[in-house]
Amino acid sequence: MTLPKKLHHLFWDYDAAALDWPSDRELIISRILASGDWESIKWLMSRVEAAELRRFIVKRHGRGLESRQLRFWELILDIPRSEVNRWLRAMAGNPWHWRRWK
Repeated sequence: MTLPKKLHHLFWDYDAAALDWPSDRELIISRILASGDWESIKWLMSRVEAAELRRFIVKRHGRGLESRQLRFWELILDIPRSEVNRWLRAMAGNPWHWRRWK
């Protein structure tokens, strides 16, 4: 499955028409979580179960997301507040924390 045209603007640094859901899944998920609008998030959540999104964020310790985004997903995906607090403390001491996922 190719990426819908309505999401292409999120992948300005890629050939968005060449992105494929199965092979570029992690890139697509990470980009939508970090930069997507509500329509993009709805599209993502229609393809990925909440439990998988939760595992995705937890596995990366919230890397690539800003604090407000982490707080949003903490509530939506029922990620323990103490865990998110720990990630945010670690990010505060790390000048590279704004880097996006690869």
